Amino acid sequence: MATEEDVRELCLALPGVTERPSWNQPAWFGRTLFARIWEPGVVTLKTGEREALHATDPETFYWEIPHHLGSPELVLVRLARISREELAEVVEESYRIAGGAG
Repeated sequence: MATEEDVRELCLALPGVTERPSWNQPAWFGRTLFARIWEPGVVTLKTGEREALHATDPETFYWEIPHHLGSPELVLVRLARISREELAEVVEESYRIAGGAG
């Protein structure tokens, strides 16, 4: 089970990442926004594998929120259902998709 503190630690360990609020939630920026707490226990990340992740584990990876429907790279992740190790992989992918650090 991952936590919001895990998200923070994993994001800030990447080169050039800063944390600042986005829509009154903690968010992490490299070149652009790549991770944000959506609501308690849920993080928004970018992935090139949204459909595959959802097909494998729809209780963990989802996007049935109107804000995310039109953005095929965005996925919501329930932290209570993912290991820190798996979260690290998705965080790193999100960082790469967002262009890394500026």
